[in-house]
Amino acid sequence: MFTRRQLLTVASATPLIGAPAIVRAQSWFAGYPFALGVTSGDPAPDGFVIWTKLAPKPFEAHGGMPMVALPVAWEVASDDRFKTIVAKGEATARPELGHSVHVEVTGLQPDRPYWYRFTLGSDRSMRGRARTLPLASASPPRLKFGVAGCQNYEDGYFTAFRHLAKEDDLAFVYHYGDFIYEYKQRGPDYDKDGLPVDQVRHHVGQDCFDLADYRLRYAQYLSDYDLQAARAQHSWFPTFDDHEIQNNWVGDIDGRDQSPAEIFRLRRQAGLQAWYEYMPVRAAMLPRNGIITDMYREARFGDLLAVDFLDTRSFRSDQPCGDGFKPYCAAMDDAKAQILSPEEEGWLTRNLTRGKTQWNCLAQQVMMMSLDRRRYADEKEPIYNMDTWAAYRVPRDRLLAKMRGLDNVVVLTGDEHQNYAGLLESGDKPVAVEFVSTSISSGGDGSDLRAGSDMLLRDNSQLKFINDQRGYLVCDVTPDAWTTQFRVMDRVSSAGGSIATRASITVPHGQPSLIIA
Repeated sequence: MFTRRQLLTVASATPLIGAPAIVRAQSWFAGYPFALGVTSGDPAPDGFVIWTKLAPKPFEAHGGMPMVALPVAWEVASDDRFKTIVAKGEATARPELGHSVHVEVTGLQPDRPYWYRFTLGSDRSMRGRARTLPLASASPPRLKFGVAGCQNYEDGYFTAFRHLAKEDDLAFVYHYGDFIYEYKQRGPDYDKDGLPVDQVRHHVGQDCFDLADYRLRYAQYLSDYDLQAARAQHSWFPTFDDHEIQNNWVGDIDGRDQSPAEIFRLRRQAGLQAWYEYMPVRAAMLPRNGIITDMYREARFGDLLAVDFLDTRSFRSDQPCGDGFKPYCAAMDDAKAQILSPEEEGWLTRNLTRGKTQWNCLAQQVMMMSLDRRRYADEKEPIYNMDTWAAYRVPRDRLLAKMRGLDNVVVLTGDEHQNYAGLLESGDKPVAVEFVSTSISSGGDGSDLRAGSDMLLRDNSQLKFINDQRGYLVCDVTPDAWTTQFRVMDRVSSAGGSIATRASITVPHGQPSLIIA
């Protein structure tokens, strides 16, 4: 317990006008409240969301915070030294949401950078950088953005994020999901001689089931300053995939078929609340009744690019054939199967035919290409990944048919822990291209090619490029061409890895084809 003298001394020194003395005093004794950094997201032409979370002791219960609401001051400036403040205010960090802060800033100028920061008492956060979008009526000559995801803390260091933070002129970063991994600490791996070796780093806590578990796991990941750097330097459009809750979950279905739907929904609710608490997203994405109904959304970059961010988990029907990598089964042709909800599919179809931008982009989570996954000579039948669009043939064919004649669709995907580039075909005719981004760290160091990659390329004529290193994508879009750089790490098993461009692949506008440099 604090003495009365301690309370009065700290309260008198705290400049949070209007807060009760006891609240002001408690906020001073825990440590630096902005230990998990800052970020921005979901930008619009007139603003964006700025985020922070009060957690002076991130690994303790409630982040070391008292169970009271606290006022947090925020500022947005037009310069990185904060000489010209263009917006400011006060937000409430509430214990019900883990003292996270989501400020939806408006009234800013389009298509320009801004800087922001937060203050609590005498403590000030690091500064972050955000960028607004151009007006829908604008005609931008160029757009660059990053694509990243799949960062398993145990598999490697997040050095790729520090390199991503240093990429120049990125308008935003699309994070396709798997921000955390829900597993407890794993046992050892094995080296090439079959001898045990430790993980690169260790998860703290158990398998994630309740809100406290998920909060602890996010806190551990965001204690990494490389991840903090990328979040502070760029605005993010985040989505979620499976590991934010449980590997390969869909809808109300436990990914391991261990829990009934009504029980799994409780775990999903906890995972999605934690995701909301730690992501720079708008209040419309606060989970309601245990689900985020508005995760899918659109962003426009003038008449150059429209991006539709999809949700391929929340409303998907169960994976056919018992999930996993399997030969064909009849359930793959189920006419009632769905990856998107009917409402989301209708929304996407309308957006694809809007005809107002040079390029249409589908930013989503699981591979849309249908690949024969055989890697070994003794596998006689084609093998499919049942957690991808390939296993949902009817909705996949229906969506690809909607792309016929557009000749401007690019699909961005994650989940695979490898780099891929290939064509999406409808009726044996290319209608779009797909770029699959590798992981930040999941899968460890990797190599240029996995065993069996030659068979994948041989058996899948639509697949044009594959690589098994860690890293991210940088997409450079102009009215005439879309160029994707595959940026790869030399290693993630130790700190300080270097980044290089493994391939640069261009899509000419009006031609769903790939030119590899």
